[in-house]
Amino acid sequence: MSINRWEQAAEIFSVLGNAHRLAILETLAHSPARVGDLVDQLALSQPAVSQHLRVLRAAQLVDFERHGREIIYRLRDQHVAHIVGDALKHVAEEPHAHSANTDD
Repeated sequence: MSINRWEQAAEIFSVLGNAHRLAILETLAHSPARVGDLVDQLALSQPAVSQHLRVLRAAQLVDFERHGREIIYRLRDQHVAHIVGDALKHVAEEPHAHSANTDD
């Protein structure tokens, strides 16, 4: 793997390092949505959702489709859903499941 690929992967994790963006991605993993839908479901402001979507689009994690004046956002691929889903499963595990090796 070239260093460029490592850097690109690191950039994805940097973008994922925001709780609101994770919430948006988790929501889009269930179904495509409009900005207004995300605002309602996540109780975030419209400007905040739009800004997070710009970051996610720039990182090529979400795509959009225009239908007249309406824009529908969706995950670019299911890899994103797996990364977010696995992270959420990890934090939901019992704390003792991670304490087997405390020397790390």
